[in-house]
Amino acid sequence: MTFLSPWIAKRDAADANRVPQDSRVYAIGDIHGCVDRLDRLHDAIWEDASAHVCGRRVVVYLGDYIDRGPSSRQVIDRLIGEPLPGFEVVYLMGNHERFLMDFLENPDIGQAWLHNGGEATLESYRVDLWGRDGRAHDMNWIRERLRAIMPPAHHAFFEALRLFHVEGDYFFTHAGIRPGVELERQNEADLLWIRNPFLRSKADHGKIVVHGHTPSAEPEVRANRIAIDTGACYGGRLTALVLADAGYGFLHT
Repeated sequence: MTFLSPWIAKRDAADANRVPQDSRVYAIGDIHGCVDRLDRLHDAIWEDASAHVCGRRVVVYLGDYIDRGPSSRQVIDRLIGEPLPGFEVVYLMGNHERFLMDFLENPDIGQAWLHNGGEATLESYRVDLWGRDGRAHDMNWIRERLRAIMPPAHHAFFEALRLFHVEGDYFFTHAGIRPGVELERQNEADLLWIRNPFLRSKADHGKIVVHGHTPSAEPEVRANRIAIDTGACYGGRLTALVLADAGYGFLHT
């Protein structure tokens, strides 16, 4: 089931936040291996876009495609399979993709990754944590096995992920930004991991920051940010923010 929340528009306000003219922009929050909900949300986006005439359609994925949920590998298959033909597509990196990429270079972080949901990703790629003798494989073996099994297209997908994206008056990133630091000077750790210094800030960041990373039951709209991680992997909904002209709404599954 999908639905669009009430549409909020400020078309007459001179200071309203806007996306580029004749554009309809969708941003999808943290998927975390929930491929069925992703499929339904793609259907909802396609239906919504088909009902509105515009010259440009964009979908921005905010990262955390993997871990925790049951179908990380299948999510990546969907994303590289162009599920929304005719859309411009932007794939951002989440801290969980950073975990995976770091593990492929350094197996010493393996336990930290598993503690943060990486076991579900390994299971989706059919990488066994335990040998037939009942003993746990060491992290170097698991790393090498994952390297061997992961399709080259998946590895290329992870390598190509971006840290942020800008559309008009909106700045898209996974976790947030460091308040007081210019947007173009933000560092990777903050863009992927920051919470309280950003979430508590009431500062004007220059653009509205659209982010995920910190789950909540409903999207959070503040004067300086919009949060759309609604906890899909914890039984919540998967959410897409919809931006057009000077208005916004939400699609949920």
